Amino acid sequence: MNKIKENIQKVNAQIEKACCTVPDYHPHENQSSPNNRQNPVTLLAVSKTKPASAVEQAYLAGQLNFGENYLQEAIEKINTLSHLSDISWHFIGPIQSNKTKQIAQHFNWVHSVDRAKIAQRLNDHLSEQAQQNNGQDTSLNICLQVNISEETSKSGIMASEVFSLAKMVDNCDNLTLRGLMAIPAKNSANDSYEKMQHLFKELQAQYPTVDTLSMGMSNDLDIAIHHGATMVRVGTAIFGKRA
Repeated sequence: MNKIKENIQKVNAQIEKACCTVPDYHPHENQSSPNNRQNPVTLLAVSKTKPASAVEQAYLAGQLNFGENYLQEAIEKINTLSHLSDISWHFIGPIQSNKTKQIAQHFNWVHSVDRAKIAQRLNDHLSEQAQQNNGQDTSLNICLQVNISEETSKSGIMASEVFSLAKMVDNCDNLTLRGLMAIPAKNSANDSYEKMQHLFKELQAQYPTVDTLSMGMSNDLDIAIHHGATMVRVGTAIFGKRA
């Protein structure tokens, strides 16, 4: 068994254990999927700085969802692995306006939308792609990044801005509002996670497409899941330390 496959199994076991702490969690009878597809929490393997060969190893172990922060590096991997038709690429890094066209072209999900301008540009690029592809569906799944701990060093909107940006995204023909993403401060008190859980539930009540709370990494996976995370972003625990 290769190390990446073994690591994915360990992380999925940790996710399943954390799910059991959620009061209304009812495990399914079949929990054998290596990509955690039977569980309420999706594992997003963060593959930034790792080679395409490592991503392919993870894919062969059953992992389908991969998160990338750096656009040019990601595009090289996406092109190299284009033969893996059911792989899903998530952009999770800060977005510059001049990068939106390539992000719209290459990714299935974007977790880091924090400005109406960025959402509009993504939508416009997707409209252009649809015209070039004879109306082929080019919709993009969107999570709004929330700076829930209000850290000056982090991107993201304030909690008070979530619903105005959500409305704008929902009105874009080529964007599908899926939920929220956050990176609570290290050693953050429970209140940051509770605030995100509350925001997510409020958003769900307004928009039927909202089903994703992208929150939690290796160091806070358990507390994030306990507070309603449906997607966790794990890199080092799968691929090893970055060089």
